[in-house]
Parts: sequence; C-alpha cells; structure tokens
Amino acid sequence: MQIRNSLLVAIMLLATMYSSAQTTYLPLWAKEHWLLDRMEIKAQRNNQLNLSTVKPYMRKASVEVADSFAIWLHAGKNPANLSEVDEYNLNRLQANSSEYSMFSADGMPGWKSKKPWGKTFFATQANLVELNKKDFYLSINPAINIQQSIESDYDEPVYHRAFGATARGLIAKRVGFNFLVTANGEQGPVQFRRFVAENHAMPGAGRFDSVDGGKSYQYMDFRGSVNTNITQYINVQFGYDKNFIGDGYRSLMLSDFSNPALFLKLNTRIWKLNYTNLFMELTPTPDQDMNGQMKKKYAAMHHLGLNVTKWLNLGFFESIIFARDGHYDFSYLLPVIFYRSIEQQNGSPDNANIGFDFKANVARKLQFYGQVMLDEFVKDEVVGNKQDWWGNKQGFQLGGKYVDAIGIKNLDLQLEFNQVRPFMYQFRDTTGSYASALQPLAHPMGGNLREYITIIRYQPLNRLYLFARGSFWKQGLDSAGYNFGANPNTLYTAVAQGGTRLRGNNYPMFAGMPAKGTNLSLTASFECRENLFVEATGMLRNYKETNKDAVNTTIVTLGVRWNMFRRDYDY
Repeated sequence: MQIRNSLLVAIMLLATMYSSAQTTYLPLWAKEHWLLDRMEIKAQRNNQLNLSTVKPYMRKASVEVADSFAIWLHAGKNPANLSEVDEYNLNRLQANSSEYSMFSADGMPGWKSKKPWGKTFFATQANLVELNKKDFYLSINPAINIQQSIESDYDEPVYHRAFGATARGLIAKRVGFNFLVTANGEQGPVQFRRFVAENHAMPGAGRFDSVDGGKSYQYMDFRGSVNTNITQYINVQFGYDKNFIGDGYRSLMLSDFSNPALFLKLNTRIWKLNYTNLFMELTPTPDQDMNGQMKKKYAAMHHLGLNVTKWLNLGFFESIIFARDGHYDFSYLLPVIFYRSIEQQNGSPDNANIGFDFKANVARKLQFYGQVMLDEFVKDEVVGNKQDWWGNKQGFQLGGKYVDAIGIKNLDLQLEFNQVRPFMYQFRDTTGSYASALQPLAHPMGGNLREYITIIRYQPLNRLYLFARGSFWKQGLDSAGYNFGANPNTLYTAVAQGGTRLRGNNYPMFAGMPAKGTNLSLTASFECRENLFVEATGMLRNYKETNKDAVNTTIVTLGVRWNMFRRDYDY
C-alpha cells in the first residue's frame, strides 16, 4: 500500500508540471503490432520505429508513423514499397487511434460507419461509443472472447470465455487512461492443465476459483493505467498490466506470460535514445497455491535503446528482484543507476541480472535480432573447463524476420532460436526468483531449455489473417526429487544446505530428465467488422519425457473475439 500511495501522489504532482500532447498505449495483443514490425523493416531508417524494443507501443508515435506514410501515398510516393493491404492496415491503425491523427474522420475512407446506431453507437467503425471533443476523448467497447475446442482423447469440454468491457480516454491532452475488465471461465488443453497442476497457478492470471470439481476455473482479469507527459520527451505510466521487452516472439528479459502486475514506467525518448525505467510490485511463491496468503516482492528494470546507425539498434538491460518486508527499497527508484552497484551497497541480498539486445534492418526486407541475458558470468567458468558449473547462468536468443518473403506480398516469415542455461531464473529464495505469482517472468517454460520457433504470417486479403507457428524444444526437468534448473519457482539451494540441488558441477544442457516437445498450430482469422474476428485454429502437440509414454494431442478450436486477445497455448 505504501508504494501505491507514494507513486500515485508523485504522478498527480508530475501531471501538473507540464502540458504536452499525451499518449496512451496499444494493447500488447493489438493487430497493429504486426503492421508496425513490417513498417520498421520496410522503412529501415525510421527513428521512431527502430526504438520500439519495449512494448506496448505508444499510440501517438504509431499514428505519427502511419500519418507520415499516408502523406507520401497521397503525394503519389511509395518509398517503402507498401502493398494495398499495407495501405489498408495503416488506415485502420489511424482509425483505431484517430484522436492522435492529423487527419479527420470526415476526410478518411472507412473511418465513419455507414449505418450508425442513432447518434451514439457505432458513429465510427472502430468504437461502440466514441466522444471526440476539444478537451476530452473517450471510447468504450465490449471485450469478448469465446473459444470452444475439441481435444483428442479428452472427453471434457475445452474452452475459454471472457466477457467484459474496455475503454480509453484523453483529458485536455494532458492525462490519458485505459482499462480492460473481463470475467473469465476456462478449461484449457493438456499443457494448460499440466501447468495448473504443477504450479498451482493460472497462466497469465492471478487468483482463481476451481469449479466443476476442479475441471474448470473462473477468474477476473483487470488491466488499466493512467499516463501523463512530464516533459516533451518523458512519459509516465502508472498501472496494473503487462509489459514486454524484446523484438522476438519470446523474451528472455520480460515477457507477457505471467499475470498483470502493478507498475510505474518512465519512458524517455529523445534524439536516437529510448530509455525505459520499469518498477513493479510482484508476488512471490505463496505457501501453498495462488489463493494462499501472498506477501509482495518488487522488481526494478531499465532498458536503454540506442539507434547506433539508421538501421542498427543496440540495447542494454538491467534488472533487480528483491523484497523488503512489505515496502519498496527506494534506492532502486533512481532512474539513472547501475543496479548491481546498489545491490552491493545493500549487502548483496537481491537477484541482479544484466542483458544486451540488438536488431538490424537490412535491405528493407530483413531484420535480425537477438538477446543475451546474464545472471552469473565468470570468465573461467564459461570458456574454461567448467562450463557445466551450476552457477553458469546465461540465456541467449537469435532470430530473423523476412517480410514479403520470396516476392509474395504480405507474406512474412520469422525464425527464432532460444537457449536458457539451467538455474537461469532461480534464486536462493522465492523473493528473488525471476517469477511472479508462480509464473515465469520471461520464457514461459523456464530454464535448461533449447527452443526453435518458426512463424508464418500471411494476409492475402484486407480482412483475412493467416498465422502458422511451429515450436520445437528440448528441456531438462527435475528428476528423482532433485533440482536441475528448469522451474523458476524452485530454489537453487544445495542439498548440503537443505535444498534440492544435487551438486556443484556437471550441469550440461538438459541435465535431469530430458523432455522433447513439438507444438504446431494454424489459425485463420476473418475480421467481420473492426476488431471483431471469427477464427478457426488447429493444433498438433507432441510431448515426450524419457521413460514415459508420449502425449500426442490434436485440438480444433472455433472462436469469436471482439476487442480481445486470442487465448494461446504456445508452451
């Protein structure tokens, strides 16, 4: 409570200091993210887009990019070789965030509804209710997701149902706000059921209730934030939501897999720099399960991105995970800081990590990206004869994107490789583990893992989206009651100190019980009207642990979603 009150007061004071054009943020699941990735590669030298490693994206910056493309197109120029589908998607980006566009609904095709419901509902295609006045903007929409599945060799229903509302607004161009609230009922496929059984947690959610004798679950999902600019270059966001750091499908630094968290984010964008400070309130492992008594732990992260050239971006990341008996350690609130030095001044009680990332846009067709995440790095242990030391904790990612692949417009390919050493996300106590509410903060499967991902995205028509994903992984799991470094919720304490880590060395990749998995999926989505999708998904999953029978699953899903994300089971 102390941190919430202090941060809220600070934001209120900062909001009165400076009047500047405010921005809200696109949801992490917004369809515009795919478009902005394409535009970044096609434009190659756009300073705004090349600074987009920390997500979600700012609406204002995204619309400014779309407006600039629109100006070129209206002038008969097309330097980024945009397709007709690209032009349609840019128009929809502007329509969905029209409060930031230099264009108006009167002059842009497809922004207004052809058949509004009176003077209040569906005046624009993007929103159920939209008010756009001089000093006030408000949009309100339903948030619905209904997925019904059939799973082979499983007689119970498999489904996800969410009903609620979402809204965003802008007050006097100084304060922005947004929220999403839904009531959810869910019974997921085999990997979902296994995760809940092993971790006593709901993937991506907080507290939950079991119904139907534990066969299905109910929970509320609330996300929201308020924003303000304290200078032309610094945006402050205070909210309860998810964040993501990286340019790949996965992130080894911070992903959107775990439950939403209370956070304060300062984003400074100036010249060729984007500097993000992220302070979060997390939940350590409770005594029994997610519905037990839960104290709090905290995280402080920062990411500095620099456009070294017009096509190359380099980033530096640092994080600290800690607990202080019910309050935040305010020494970690300093926005320009090396957390490792402060951690040492505090007596080294906390879990500090550093990381590096890069992305390079090439020939307006390709993007190469990657991450390196370090917990411990002892040179002699890494390059010498002790590479398998248990404390040799690193992870790295390497990937590439190819837009308009092999000359086919709107066909995009992505390849990604992830490797995480054993014990990478573990700590000596749950307050320092790289997890929140029993869910990993980074890679959803934890450590001791090697993974290959292939993604194909294709939009052959304006409203038709095709998405294919294949993931292949190998992982070393705990075995015979001993810890082999996979689960972030497990402590890395040695057996001699009362823990379950068996030894000090001899921890190569996949130590423990080796497991292999394949997850193939194909989704076809048709947008009936703005942000209303009808979808069909087919998934094939094979999972095999050594000395156990393979688990082969086929899942077919039909769904409808409106202003909501699709519930994926990509783990």
